[in-house]
Amino acid sequence: MNLEELQKTDIWTIYEKHLDFMRLRHIFSDTDLNYRMYNGDQWAGLNIKGIEKIQYNFIKTTVKQKVSTITSNLFAINYSPENLETSEFSDTASKVCSLLNKKASKAWDKDFMDKKVKKWAKQAAINDEAVCYVTYDTVNNIPINEIISKNDIMYGDENEEEIQLQPYILLRQRKTIIELQQIAKDKGLPDELIKSIVGDNDTSEASGESAKDELDDKAWLITKLYRKDGTIHFSQSTKYCEFEKDSDTGLRLYPVAHFNWEDQEGNARGIGEVRQLIPNQLETNKTAMRRAITVKNIAYPNKVVDIGMVKNPEAVNTVGGVVKFNGNGTMKASDVFQVTQPAQMSADSEKLQSELITYSRDLNNASDVTTGNVNPESASGRAILAVQNAQNQPLNDQMVALKSFIEDIARIWFDMWKTYAQNGLIIEVEEKDPITGAVTTNLAQVDSFILEALNTSVKVDITPKGAYDKYAQELSLENMFIQNKISFDEYVESLDPDSVMPKAKLEEILRKRKEADKQINLMEQQANNLKNTMQMQMANDRDIDTIAEQGNNLINEMQTSM
Repeated sequence: MNLEELQKTDIWTIYEKHLDFMRLRHIFSDTDLNYRMYNGDQWAGLNIKGIEKIQYNFIKTTVKQKVSTITSNLFAINYSPENLETSEFSDTASKVCSLLNKKASKAWDKDFMDKKVKKWAKQAAINDEAVCYVTYDTVNNIPINEIISKNDIMYGDENEEEIQLQPYILLRQRKTIIELQQIAKDKGLPDELIKSIVGDNDTSEASGESAKDELDDKAWLITKLYRKDGTIHFSQSTKYCEFEKDSDTGLRLYPVAHFNWEDQEGNARGIGEVRQLIPNQLETNKTAMRRAITVKNIAYPNKVVDIGMVKNPEAVNTVGGVVKFNGNGTMKASDVFQVTQPAQMSADSEKLQSELITYSRDLNNASDVTTGNVNPESASGRAILAVQNAQNQPLNDQMVALKSFIEDIARIWFDMWKTYAQNGLIIEVEEKDPITGAVTTNLAQVDSFILEALNTSVKVDITPKGAYDKYAQELSLENMFIQNKISFDEYVESLDPDSVMPKAKLEEILRKRKEADKQINLMEQQANNLKNTMQMQMANDRDIDTIAEQGNNLINEMQTSM
């Protein structure tokens, strides 16, 4: 097949237009630069003989500290009903939302969302924007959340930050030729089209240096999402082969959510943390290199020798060697051999370097101080949290943006459940027996017409889980226990599984205590039973003696009367 005779698909033509736009805005080259700067490859292409490439990577420290700050909490999705205007439906709506919250919690855990949230936050901090593309597992009725690179998503309006207002969205995925040909066969495409699916070497604009090298032949699969007649449709193709022309997903929302580290006017993709630190990082490294070269050239003493007056030149560089001079014996050693004094280097370069690092981190709220001037051994957990919260105020925008991002994902989940659970949504509900403590799993079904009628609002509950949050919480519980406001059992039960106090060990102590109490109660019960048996036996013996005595008395009376 002559590929030159084939016509490019419509999607591919749109895709090429977006490629040109993204190149114009340096999105691909900036992505590589941002990740190189974060990962420490800050002297790419530099080659200086005789000296190592020095760098002080404060970019990674800054990003790690900020990402850990905004992701130091546990997140939980909470659906609540909005359509409570009809009293007969309000109770049903509340119960269904309670079930959806359990379903969302299961979906969150199964897809390791806590780990993914950290990755999204890190991605946004490094490269401006993090993207979640949600697909659906129809077998288990759970959403699958994919982490998409900024390089692999293209917006119909690159100036509009709101995803749901986009006229269309392009997503590209790098897949092997075997995968693509199998997809084409499954869709029943003719052999002529399948043969047009061939590998390319178009990896120069893939995200990451490692992604530019591939083991197998691959090609780009382009998916176009667009809104039509109130629902989301999609088309899909490679360069020459169209997989889907116009397919209705049935969804009301784009299955895409994104998190911009910081808003930038007129830019759908925002601006990240690394981009703003690059100039200071490069100047810091250059200053370090200049200092190193200067130290190498002038900071050490050098030998100056009139080599023609030395009989044994090899002794000049030999430790403890004897240098022999030519001459009549009246020559001074200083006439032939001298050592220069090291030059003094200005302290301004060191001062500049230190200021660049310190001010860059301080101005970006990433200094080494994480708890303020508070001693954690002498201060209360609440005092430490107060200082931390004050220091974290500059990151409020990122915290709010991350929370909004998770809420967008939760809305997409609910949209998918409404759309794809045609026979009703099956939800696993765990119930704990209040007496035995045994946990049983039951299945509850929510009919599709109820999901369709249900309107929900979504909020994300945040549970603090930082070290000092735990410290403050456990200290409060401990004080309540000391003040006899709660029992020891209640104190242990209130501890989190990952608490500083060893909850599992305390529960084992309680278990052993209860087992010992059970044994003592059993022994006491057995002793009481034995005591009662003996008392009954003694009573029976007394009754027998009484009857015998009465019988003897009767016999004596009868004998006397005779």
